[in-house]
Amino acid sequence: MDSINQQQPEKNHQNLHGSQAGLKIKELAEKADTCFFCTKITTDQPLKVRPMSVRKVDEDGTLYFLSASDSHKNADIQADPNVHLLFQGSEHSDFLSVFGTATIGRDPEQIKELWNPIAKTWFTEGVDDPRITVLRITPTEGYYWDNKHGNTVAFAKILVGSIIGQTLDDSIEGKLSV
Repeated sequence: MDSINQQQPEKNHQNLHGSQAGLKIKELAEKADTCFFCTKITTDQPLKVRPMSVRKVDEDGTLYFLSASDSHKNADIQADPNVHLLFQGSEHSDFLSVFGTATIGRDPEQIKELWNPIAKTWFTEGVDDPRITVLRITPTEGYYWDNKHGNTVAFAKILVGSIIGQTLDDSIEGKLSV
């Protein structure tokens, strides 16, 4: 029996490397804006998972978050800097899984650049709160699932495919090597 990928009439797999991978991470992470931020990924303990808002993504795929110096997340990163980020940008596309290495910084200029007034919920002293740290995630690898032509075209292809009994999926997926 053929797998669904073998039934595709068009290319639906594309691995991306280097700058292309970084740009795909930037595109999908910015669409999602938030992710599940997982720590303790290389231990024999259960993952620790929490939602986090991305503050910035560079073109090379480097991601930045604000975090409290006294948080469990920062303690986890100090013990093991390997992290896994999981993004979902929309209901049917823009999925991203990124593995990377986290570093913790306290650069006041970078904190000001990443600051958002909503962050005052967690950093009650504002942008100068001494507990604010910057988490910098340098991606090492990842995987993405997306569509090639937008949700409207993807839905139309699925609808037509279901009517004619043929797989007309507009999906694209692949490994990301940064």
